[in-house]
Amino acid sequence: MRDTTIARNYAETLFALAGKAEDLQGWGAMIGEVADAMAENATLRLFLESPRVSTARKNELLGAALSEDTPRVFLRFLQSMVTHRRQMLIPEVAREYRTLVDEAEGRLHANVTVAREAPEEEKSAIAAQLSRVFGKEVVPHLTVDPSIMGGVIVHVGDTVLDGSVKKRLATLRRRMVAGR
Repeated sequence: MRDTTIARNYAETLFALAGKAEDLQGWGAMIGEVADAMAENATLRLFLESPRVSTARKNELLGAALSEDTPRVFLRFLQSMVTHRRQMLIPEVAREYRTLVDEAEGRLHANVTVAREAPEEEKSAIAAQLSRVFGKEVVPHLTVDPSIMGGVIVHVGDTVLDGSVKKRLATLRRRMVAGR
């Protein structure tokens, strides 16, 4: 099985557990914090990767490291990942989990390319317009690419909406050359 598929399966399990606990956002924050700690702390990452450290020892220290506020079911979920040697997939599980929460809450993420840095009002207007177009709440992630000259290029999943000046000029040029 590919790591993405395995991570998705673990994320679905975590999503189901969080749903039973009625705390999708809280559990998302917890798995996100663990994933961030793995990304930022090389010692933690090496500890979890090391085949020299037993699974029992990893689970013991994991239990000691997480605060008393951590739900036992969440802790057992993490320990199960360690037991099945899937602990290095925690960052991918966190990403997949966020995707599941977004789907459940009717939210889409869009990669939006603009020609210049947009002021906050313009970002809000882009988000509002995309939400109307897709019929869901859209969270835009803006990147700047001066080569598009103006307009926007929007990527949502497999859908690409290219309203850039560069594209319009290329289309106009093609029409003019074909008209000869």
